[in-house]
Order: sequence, then structure tokens, then C-alpha cells
Amino acid sequence: MVVSEETRAVIIVLHKNGLPGKAARKIAPQSTIYRINKNFKERGSIVAKKAPGSPRKTSKHQDRLLKVFQLQNRATSSAELAQEWQQAGVNASARTVRRRLLEQGLVSRSAAKKPLLSRKNIRDRLIFCKRCREWTAEDWGKVIFSDESPFRLFGTSGKQLVQRRRDERYHQSCLMPTVKHPETIHVWGCFSAKGVGSLTVLPKNTAMNKECDKMQALIVQEWTAISQDLVQKLIESMPGRTAEVLKKRGQHCKY
Repeated sequence: MVVSEETRAVIIVLHKNGLPGKAARKIAPQSTIYRINKNFKERGSIVAKKAPGSPRKTSKHQDRLLKVFQLQNRATSSAELAQEWQQAGVNASARTVRRRLLEQGLVSRSAAKKPLLSRKNIRDRLIFCKRCREWTAEDWGKVIFSDESPFRLFGTSGKQLVQRRRDERYHQSCLMPTVKHPETIHVWGCFSAKGVGSLTVLPKNTAMNKECDKMQALIVQEWTAISQDLVQKLIESMPGRTAEVLKKRGQHCKY
């Protein structure tokens, strides 16, 4: 397994401080951790041994250039980066591109879905959190939280992973069926320290069909099943949530 120098340094620090191997195994397999610690004891360096075989095709400068290309547009694929790299004088495959990026700590992951934040959104988030930064869980317990959410009757707007063979891309069991205009209902709900309030289904221009009525019943059932303990935990987490938004200067965070 190819591991970046930053990751190797973290593994060595964890080992030196006597922390449990469980912490290190979150970032690398056990065999990789053992090899890195062994090499550090023998050589006193976190730099990986030079592997035997053909010489490296790219220089450190070219690798840094590739990293710049990737950071300019995080959504660029490895094949597109290989073409861009070729224009800069480096003839390398998409596989080599992925290896070089991995060495520099860049790995391919699905983008996290978050609401788009305009400058006004960011400014308003900061103003709100600064105003409430000294609030305690008791203060937040006096607030009624409310929101509106859509629920789709058919399918999902996200990804669906399936296990399939090479020639089964369009096999019926490996598809995620979609429709152009899925039936959607909008609901409004609220909760406070005293528990959840009633759930209101917002009116539509056309009458709901029987399927929407069934979905409404299921949504209400799930809503009323929300426990008081969960509501209390959400309210008690508010000071930490506002602190995290301030730390990120109004930008996206894990909440």
C-alpha cells in the first residue's frame, strides 16, 4: 500500500506515544503500520525505501505540478489530468497520475453533498453564531427548531452502489430505476426541549393520490417515533455546532 509521508509521520508519532494500535489502524492496515515502524527503527527515517525496478518517470517538480493541476479543479479525473500533464511534457498514464496524487495525500472520494452557500449565507451564519456563541444548552432549550423537507415517493436523488459483474452494467437487477418527475410531498415540523411538535403536510396544487397518502402515514409514524433523548442530545449539541461554524468562518462544516 502506498502511503504519503504525512501519514507515515502520524503512524510513527502514535507509536512513539504508546497509543493503541487501534488508532493507527484507522488510517492504514496493520501490515503497513508494522512495515513503517520497522523501517523507522532500522533507518531512522520516514522516507520510503527506494523500490527496485525501472527508474521513476517523473521528477519532484513534475509531481508538484500535477498536484497544482488537481487542486485547481478537484473534480478533474485522472485521465483528464494525464492529458493536462502530457501538455506540460510528462507522458504518464491515468494509473500513474493516481499513484502520484496518493503519494501527496490526495485520494478519490465521493463529494459530500451540502447546500450551496452564497456570500450572504456565510455572513448570516457568522452573525447568528457570534450572537449565540455564549448560549448554553439551557438557553437553546428555550428555542423552537423548525424546518421544511421534501420526501420523494419514487427512488432517491443520491447514489446507489451495487455488486455486479463486468458485463452486467445494464442488467435489470443492477439498475436504479428513475422517473422524470417523481411524486414529492413537502412536510413542516418542529421540536424543542419539550419534544417534537405535530408534523404538517404542506398543501399541493393537485390532490394527493393513494400512494402519497401511504407515504404521509409512514413519515408521520417515523416523526412521532423520535425519542425525547434524541431531541435533548440535539439541543445539547448546539453550543458545539455554533462553535464549529465560527471555527470554519461560516463555511461548510460536518453539521
